[in-house]
Amino acid sequence: MTQNTFTRHDGRKLDQLRPISFIPDFVKYPEGSVLVTWGSTRVICNLTIQDGVPAWLTGQGKGWMTAEYALLPRSTHTRTSRETHGLKGRTQEIRRLIGRSLRMAVDLSMIGERTLLLDCDVIQADGGTRVASVTGGYIALALGLTPLISAGEIPEAALHPPVAAVSVGVIESQPMLDLDYMEDSHADVDLNVVMTSDDHLIEIQGTAEHQPFPRTTLDKMLKLASAGINEIISLQQACIDQQR
Repeated sequence: MTQNTFTRHDGRKLDQLRPISFIPDFVKYPEGSVLVTWGSTRVICNLTIQDGVPAWLTGQGKGWMTAEYALLPRSTHTRTSRETHGLKGRTQEIRRLIGRSLRMAVDLSMIGERTLLLDCDVIQADGGTRVASVTGGYIALALGLTPLISAGEIPEAALHPPVAAVSVGVIESQPMLDLDYMEDSHADVDLNVVMTSDDHLIEIQGTAEHQPFPRTTLDKMLKLASAGINEIISLQQACIDQQR
């Protein structure tokens, strides 16, 4: 992408990701666990595998996957209260996004009557917490299912190729990749994109904050997202392969 006179506050190019890293097995008790570091954002993704499925699935021989998401109290600039009296709309939206995205990463008809429960807890938020949760969630899923695959309890085909996500935005008419909090709070357009490793789209969440934007801008944003996700998936796969 051609760089113009616009300068990002952290010096990144318009098509440059923040530094991303993964620490697998960060928590020792879950079947799969990873700490995602994405710029200054930190998310812990833990996978629990439980026998049994919700009542509406019992007896069908299929599994289920669901996700939960939370901002821990001092993960943000000011203290975020614990959601003890019901979930906020934003929290429900994000957990559904994570669950929908990662159900595309596993063939639930092949895992038996098991429930895959993914907990994504944000310990430090600086933009992109939902895309970090989806991306780290896939690693936790792969780490958790690998022992079952190795033991022959579920087929290798039950785990699909990687799924990852990234944010894209427009500020001062410039599409840019991977917004941090400062950028996201000033963006004219905000887009979250979830894709597979073969460049197929799973979900696009997008909003024009002030005025409509043209289709050509969307195309540029999706091109940025695709390139960014390819980079992210390479990091994902390296983390998973290192643990096998």
